[in-house]
Amino acid sequence: DSRDRTPRGLRTLTTVWGETLDSAFRRRYYKNWTRSKQKAFTKYKKRHESQPKLMENELARMAKYCQVIRVIAHTQMRLLNSFHQKKAHVMEIQINGGSVEDKIELAKSRLENVIPVTDVFAQNEMIDAISITKGRGYEGVVHRWGVKRLPRKTHRGLRKVAWIGAWHPSRVMYSVARS
Repeated sequence: DSRDRTPRGLRTLTTVWGETLDSAFRRRYYKNWTRSKQKAFTKYKKRHESQPKLMENELARMAKYCQVIRVIAHTQMRLLNSFHQKKAHVMEIQINGGSVEDKIELAKSRLENVIPVTDVFAQNEMIDAISITKGRGYEGVVHRWGVKRLPRKTHRGLRKVAWIGAWHPSRVMYSVARS
């Protein structure tokens, strides 16, 4: 995966995938793997077979235009015996240090290979973790903020906040649970 700097921030230029992708990784692209046709990355594989120089062209384009190179890695779920999940966890790991050509060469050498944790992280090393929380949609205050439900015979609903503030100040305070 390569990022190009634009006036509005980083933008993905292109992504080069390996020729064979593990089924645990491909499962991540489906909600239900068994009921799907399991066609993720089949068009990419056909294009890769028909154009053998495709990867070299994309890597040359990365070297010419990009500043940030990242590797898309996934966990090997079949090695975790106590874990009853087959869908792999996918993460993007940025490669730092050296020129862009060095970064691309390192990523190309690691393509479709196992990367041990000791190669990425050192003992007691501080890391920054960036993630996105799972969305819950539009929720009421009982589920969103954990406020207590009102009694059973409450008029106009019971999954509400009973008192949203005093008459003055004549606005709802920021500390009141709202959905």
